[in-house]
Parts: sequence; C-alpha cells; structure tokens
Amino acid sequence: MSPARAATRLRVPVVSLLAALVAASAVLLGAGSAQAAGYRYWSFWEGNGKNWEYATQGPSLLRPDDGTVQGFRFAVSEDSGDADQPRRAPDFGAICADTPAEDGKKRVALVIDPGTTTDAPDGEKPPALRTACAQVAPDASSAEALAAVAKPLRYDDSAMLCAISGYPKTGCGEQVSGDSGSAKPSEPTRTAEESGEDADAEGDGGGGPSVGLLVGIGAVLLLGIAAVVQARRRR
Repeated sequence: MSPARAATRLRVPVVSLLAALVAASAVLLGAGSAQAAGYRYWSFWEGNGKNWEYATQGPSLLRPDDGTVQGFRFAVSEDSGDADQPRRAPDFGAICADTPAEDGKKRVALVIDPGTTTDAPDGEKPPALRTACAQVAPDASSAEALAAVAKPLRYDDSAMLCAISGYPKTGCGEQVSGDSGSAKPSEPTRTAEESGEDADAEGDGGGGPSVGLLVGIGAVLLLGIAAVVQARRRR
C-alpha cells in the first residue's frame, strides 16, 4: 500500500472520531444546561454604601443597626449568584428623610421591589416598587422591621418568606423551569439556622454542568487530540 493511500485511510477514522467527540461534548453540555432551574422568590439584600450585597442571614435572624438599609426583590433566578438586585439605590438619607429619630427606637430603611411582569406568577401583576422607613425597637429583626411597614407577610412552614404586602397571592419559591426534581436554591430569606439544615450540606443552587462533567469532557477531547497526533506520526 502506498504512503498516500495509507494516509488517506488514516484520515477518515480520525475525522470521524473528532466529529463524534464534538457531538458527544455538545450532548453532555446540553444535558448539563437542561438541568438549570429557575425559582420565583423574594431575595434579601443589605445596603453597603451605594451598593447592594446579598444577605448572608435570613430576615428573621438579622438584627440591623440604626441607619441601615435592607432590600427585598421578587424575581426568578437560579441562586444568589444571578439574583436580581433591588432597582433602587440603598440611600438611607433619602428613604428616612421624613422620619425623625426617636429615643428608644431605631430606623431601618427598606426597599421593597416586587419585580417586573416577566417574573410575576400567571394572572398576577406586580405592585409598584416602594420604599419605607421602619421605626422599631433597638433589638428588632429585619423581619420585624418589614412587618412594621409591609403587612401582610406570608411564610411557609420552613420560615421562607413567600409574600410581602400580599404579593404574590400564592406560591413560594416554586420552580419555573428545569427538572422538577431539583431542590430549591439557597434562598436569602431562609438561612440554614432557620430551616434546620447543615449549611455545609447546601449546594450552590446552580443547575449548570458539574465539575465532574466538565472534567470528563476535557478528558474526551484530550483523547481525541492524542489520536490525531498519533495518526500524524504514523504517516
């Protein structure tokens, strides 16, 4: 067999192998992204200067200082990494300008953002974004400050905040896409202490490809590259 014919016979399986590797990688990545799940819930935020930071404690545990700003945003997100922030800056001076300080009480500025119609449950319309200045006892929690200005509140059995001022009327952290068997994300309105769960046991809440899946894809691609190199050496 001539070298040219041998090289031609080698190219065919190599090209077929690479095509199969690309197709397999696409299937694996597609399977990972198909598991992504969105959840509709109220996220909880703390004002830090001009910026918002995702709260690390639930509102029933966090006891804000006088002069702080708390934010609540209703939206669909996978977890804290892609959660939408309140659409109003955490400006205590502006929010509490008309609420003078009072002895024996603290002032907590609140931004309550029900989100957009895109995130609203079917048949419901989100109320307008609003701010409020809660004047509560010095040891009051964020949940108590919220209750002072935004009743009625609704919680589920695991202490997750489901509704503020009656919105939404039904539902609580329900999944709106992805696999129905996935667990809820790590909601900012419910901490491990509140739900009785081990904080270290919580997942990242994301539904993307796992580390093992990505490593596997990388290994498959490396094998394909090695096959191409070996074929070239034989030629």
